[in-house]
Amino acid sequence: MKKFFLPCLFIFFFLFNRSLLFPQNIPFSTEPLNDQSNNIRAYLTRVACEVTENSLSGFTTLTEWQAARTQRYNEFIDMMSLTDVPLQGNRPPLNVKITGSIQKNGYKIKKLYYESLPSLYVPANLYIPDKINKPVPAILYVCGHARTQKVHYQAHARRFAELGFVCLIIETIQWGEVLGEHWGCYVRGWFHWYSRGYTPGGVELWNAIRGLDLLCQLQEVNRDQLGVTGISGGGSQTWYIAAADPRVKAAAPVCGTSTVKAHIFHRTIDGHCDCMMPINTYLRDYHDIGALIAPRPLLIASADRDRLNTIESVRESFQNIKKIYELYGQPENITLIETPGGHSYHKTSRTKIFSFFLKHLFNRDVPYTSIKDIDESENAQLSEEELRVYINGTPPDDRTKTIQETFMRVAEPPEISGAQELKTYRTRVLNFLTEKTFHGFAKQNIPFSERLEFRSLDGAAFGRKTYSFVAEKDWRLKVDIRYRNSPEQKNPVILVLQSPNEQRWESEEFVSGLDENYNIAYFETRGVGENGWSPEMQWHVRRAAAWTGRTIASMRVYDILSCLQFLRTFPGIENQQIAIAARGEMCVPALYAALLDEHISAVVLQNPAETQNKPGLPDGRGETIEMLNCLRITDLPQVAGLLFPAKIVFVGAMPDTYSWTKSLYQTLGKKDNFQVVNNISEWSNTIE
Repeated sequence: MKKFFLPCLFIFFFLFNRSLLFPQNIPFSTEPLNDQSNNIRAYLTRVACEVTENSLSGFTTLTEWQAARTQRYNEFIDMMSLTDVPLQGNRPPLNVKITGSIQKNGYKIKKLYYESLPSLYVPANLYIPDKINKPVPAILYVCGHARTQKVHYQAHARRFAELGFVCLIIETIQWGEVLGEHWGCYVRGWFHWYSRGYTPGGVELWNAIRGLDLLCQLQEVNRDQLGVTGISGGGSQTWYIAAADPRVKAAAPVCGTSTVKAHIFHRTIDGHCDCMMPINTYLRDYHDIGALIAPRPLLIASADRDRLNTIESVRESFQNIKKIYELYGQPENITLIETPGGHSYHKTSRTKIFSFFLKHLFNRDVPYTSIKDIDESENAQLSEEELRVYINGTPPDDRTKTIQETFMRVAEPPEISGAQELKTYRTRVLNFLTEKTFHGFAKQNIPFSERLEFRSLDGAAFGRKTYSFVAEKDWRLKVDIRYRNSPEQKNPVILVLQSPNEQRWESEEFVSGLDENYNIAYFETRGVGENGWSPEMQWHVRRAAAWTGRTIASMRVYDILSCLQFLRTFPGIENQQIAIAARGEMCVPALYAALLDEHISAVVLQNPAETQNKPGLPDGRGETIEMLNCLRITDLPQVAGLLFPAKIVFVGAMPDTYSWTKSLYQTLGKKDNFQVVNNISEWSNTIE
């Protein structure tokens, strides 16, 4: 009788109370919409444009800039992964070891290595001119992505020595005598670097800062006259070093400049190493970095047909930085040199750089046309073996190959014994995530512009409705609500997050057997279903998103929060009794969205990741669970614990890492709110 009565009741309700089931203020869709693209490339290009165009905006006086500079400097240091190194205060000893010396005509080369952190060694060649009678200016030359590093770029260091500079040329952790890692996300699928807040550019920056420390210790060097230069990866490092260390009095980056906008729009990002961009927590661009160098002399050299950095983007950065120099009243201190050709030096750029450093460090005005270029003849080059530092092998305790695992500390699970400790921890985590993980969230609420896309009396006792709403500019998403209970009464709802590449009916099967008290809403975030993109785009999207201050997982968190807000506008939804159900990689945004929402009654998880501190696949496919900086403060089991006293339900096996969460619920007296069940029908989901 009950089975017959409910459908009849629904038909009666529908005929006479249609406005309650389908609110009249939401238009019904009869044609496809063209107001939102739902195209990931279009979206990333737009937000990249916003990053570039908003950078350095709003500064019209020097007072305004100087008031903001300290905070911007600290944010830059944070984005460069330097939060766990002794940037301020006492630094560990360099323990410089000289392993050999070569005397050449007019200069000598010392082969050495130093210890930038305990057991992190940096091989280098030090070029010292002969007959130095008093301390002279010094150049730190930072290598680009050339396999033989200091061997490949030796002609530059040699020429600086011939011009009277002491020159220290240091190798990167990626290539040279020790093969470490720059290409974690680029090649290896180590997208958890983003979660750790780690950029290999940070290690290079730190090693360079310690290289400046070394130069300052030399009796031959005038520590008040230091310069830095390099090309490509060394070009980007030149920006970082000069911005981070005020001891640098002049800087000349070469072919290491572009804008986020250009990198994403032209996809030049796809050819760039992971070291070429900070963790873009605060949505910055290269002109933000350059502004930190002002008003010190800055020469930007770029090729006009560089495959990795469009000349138009270089000009844009130059013009933006120049505005800050103008505020200081020193626009003459910034120069742009454009040379013909591809991603490389040119005689003009080299000789102008030599002239630049002679002027600003030696106080000599020497026309670049009268300066001899580098000598790249075969006879002038020393061999890799001759310039080798580790003559007897790498120090056995060298951390270069594994520094990515320890350079940034990962948060440890805290010990929590009471409700107040949990509250304090939750506040700290939420504050951190808001500032450093979800900083890229859209700051302005935009209208949902909701539309009823589909309606049916099939599939649920009180009807099914599919609504679309605008979650964020460029993204119109759909939520499919199945009313199993009358909309005239408030009932709980479970938001089921559909997964990428799931089979038909897979989500429905997952929640089959759910308590009848629950209405069900199915939701596809961006990257899922009709909001997805081709698998071969995934690698590009993951890297491009990070360069714009977001990740796929964090964008999905935003979508879920928008959907929850949208659901709460509907009749028949008990606002304080909304649960979220997710499987696989979607468990990650589910947990974070529940934490940020703060009003979720239960989270149901199947096959959740045990941690965000794990690598992915080299081609970028597979689970996308990384979020910027999150591991610096928390991890998935702790996020689940912070939902206390909401119910946590594992369908199937529970990963061992969530034992911390289970123990927390037991300690705080809510062990029944933590459950592991074989299927969702076993969930004890009494509505409280």
